[in-house]
Amino acid sequence: MTGLTRRAFTIASAATVGATMLGRTARAADFTFKYASNLAVTHPMNVRMQAAADAIKKDSNGKLEIQIFANSQLGGDLEVMSQLRSGAIQLVAMAGAQLSTLVPVASMNGVGFAFASMDQVWKAMDGELGALVRGAIQKVGLHVYDKMFDNGFRQITSADKPIKAPGDLAGLTIRVPPSALSTSLFKAFGASPQSINFGETYTALQTHLVAAQENPLPLIESAKFYEVQKYVSMTNHMWDGFWIIGNADAIKGLPADLAALVAKHFDAAVLSERDDITKLNASIIEQLKAKGMTFIEPDRAAFKAALNKTSFYEDWKKRFGEANWAVLEKYTGTLG
Repeated sequence: MTGLTRRAFTIASAATVGATMLGRTARAADFTFKYASNLAVTHPMNVRMQAAADAIKKDSNGKLEIQIFANSQLGGDLEVMSQLRSGAIQLVAMAGAQLSTLVPVASMNGVGFAFASMDQVWKAMDGELGALVRGAIQKVGLHVYDKMFDNGFRQITSADKPIKAPGDLAGLTIRVPPSALSTSLFKAFGASPQSINFGETYTALQTHLVAAQENPLPLIESAKFYEVQKYVSMTNHMWDGFWIIGNADAIKGLPADLAALVAKHFDAAVLSERDDITKLNASIIEQLKAKGMTFIEPDRAAFKAALNKTSFYEDWKKRFGEANWAVLEKYTGTLG
């Protein structure tokens, strides 16, 4: 997909949803799965998943239908995870940070200022670090697919003042996802992080419950945070992605040919979405500038140096375990 814009994703979403609705009238599916996402229907993840769902329905001759529920329609992160484990939902897209409440090691890829580039990220997540996390997810009785969506490096937005240096975070009220790692990172800088579900973040910013938030650029745009935030500081302070997670019993209940078909199309969707995000990031800065946001290029080395003076890395090395930490540092180099 080239020339990606929010309008293009909206058109693509409408087209694929329409195709799916037409297909539903033809025959009843042997298997109907619900897929939950907390992201907007126009986000590349959901556009690609809708395309995968359509392809799976077509290639299975209507035997398997996957219904996409975007925008937290089925509940917040903790709610949908509970529904996934009970079998009420069969598939969920879940970020490592949110998944860490159940699988602590899932947030390792989000260690502050660990990755310097996307090349490092994919070597880790398509390599030993990703395998380590998938193994931990499977141990809690869930099914996880091999490839991880790109959610992008996270940036800080603020309403009243730009974040240019580590000291600017002192005392700042900032929304973070319900993640101990995210909370710990911002507390290390002296900020006042507040755990708020993504679907409630816009209201929290609009009502000044918090003055700032942090997310990748596509989410800043798709969630319309530009309406309630002024500055974007390109800190690249964390990277996170989304795993496609399934209810183990539901996946095991699929015939082998259908299970293989799902895995094939999900892997293709993830790889296409990664490319979409790369292209989208190249244009989205100008889109956000046109909507009134001011961009700051901070000294990232200064932030990492400030973090090195705290106990952040040592604390998390102990929490994750030395063996797991060694897998992370294989790709990032020594941290702390």
